[in-house]
Amino acid sequence: MVFLPLVLLVYYICPSKIRNFILMTASLIFYAWGEPVYVLIMLFSTVFDYTNGRLIERFKKKDNLRKAKAVLVFDLFGNLAILGFFKYADFVIGNINSITGAGISLLNIALPIGISFYTFQTMSYTIDVYRGQVAAQHNILDFATYVTLFPQLIAGPIVQYKTVAKELSKRKSTMEDFAQGAFRFTVGLAKKVLLANQIGSLWDSISAMNGISVATAWLGAIAYSFQIYFDFSGYSDMAIGLGRMFGFYFLENFNFPYMSRTITEFWRRWHISLSSWFKEYVYIPLGGNRKGMKRQIFNIMVVWILTGLWHGANWNFVLWGLYYGILLMLEKLFLLKWLEKIPKWIGHVYSMVLVAVGWVIFAQTDMGMLGKYLKSMVGAGAVSVVDSDFFYLLSTNGVLLAALVICSIDHRVWFNRIAWKMDKLEKIWAVGKPVTLVLLLTVSFAFLVGDSYNPFLYFRF
Repeated sequence: MVFLPLVLLVYYICPSKIRNFILMTASLIFYAWGEPVYVLIMLFSTVFDYTNGRLIERFKKKDNLRKAKAVLVFDLFGNLAILGFFKYADFVIGNINSITGAGISLLNIALPIGISFYTFQTMSYTIDVYRGQVAAQHNILDFATYVTLFPQLIAGPIVQYKTVAKELSKRKSTMEDFAQGAFRFTVGLAKKVLLANQIGSLWDSISAMNGISVATAWLGAIAYSFQIYFDFSGYSDMAIGLGRMFGFYFLENFNFPYMSRTITEFWRRWHISLSSWFKEYVYIPLGGNRKGMKRQIFNIMVVWILTGLWHGANWNFVLWGLYYGILLMLEKLFLLKWLEKIPKWIGHVYSMVLVAVGWVIFAQTDMGMLGKYLKSMVGAGAVSVVDSDFFYLLSTNGVLLAALVICSIDHRVWFNRIAWKMDKLEKIWAVGKPVTLVLLLTVSFAFLVGDSYNPFLYFRF
């Protein structure tokens, strides 16, 4: 309530020459507020990657590609070692204990917030410097601003250095940018508070039940599907909006994924920054689709096992990655050709059913509970096909579910159908937009005051 207005005030009254310093300082304070010790890891990562970027550039200028490559390998190893230690050490120890009975004590190390995001960002920087796609940053303050930038620090989107390199050194902060950013931030806040948090309570209730019907199990899967979408896309909107308020143009992270008609299309629309990262830095370097179908299938599976592990150190995430890897593999082999021939609505149903199942795998970190829930969805462990709990939960959440469906549809589809009225709509929206902003802010804050603590789901990654 106080931090953001204060930072914005200081940022705009200060000369442009010191605005990166203001942003970096504010970002470190923001991170240290929740992670006072782990801010040192972020500072180390900043200096580590800045130094390696300079070394890679120096060796490349001397045509010493061998040394440049060695520095890059060292940089990637260092980043992955830090990420691996904090995120996967206890996962590895636990599995060793399960297999061998060794009884090794767990480290019980808390996961630094956002480490998966800023580690991937800094790795993309050094890789791009090595590839010659960006020049190494010589100003460590500008680079530190990039790494620590608080609007998207904790849960993304993953911002590649090359997309903001020019803005780090020279950017304009206009009133139009500020207004657009403020509105985008408000929409994201409303998504989180008014939609994600509310439907999340339905998922919490259903996932805690013992002995549920098939219909109730699917209702829970639908609820979580909406919760994670509006939670994460809401955060992305807030990050993009905040970035715009400070003069940064972050790339979009979502493009109405629940309108997809294939799983391939879904992953082009969902968490675009992560999908793009794996495509650019893992899939294509492995050979992509250039070395035949067998190698392409192998590359897809590698990418999706890594994608699953990126999300968390638990077997359900590995299973989730395998699940999507297999689905995408099947689409590449023959399903896409079949889906092109059938009515579009069938493809949409096919995609959303599989996505809902995928989110159940994603949500249930207890493998025993996951197995029971999946059985309930197919009727194997369900008490009945439909029961009174389902009708009660559906009736009490029907309006909310309808609102979620409407908000997940690309509004441009409807606008295109009434293009002849666009001039009138633009005039109405010019007046309605600030009113909408105030209304959404007021209602969102009212819900926040009465709500219990509901952190963003992607904070844990």
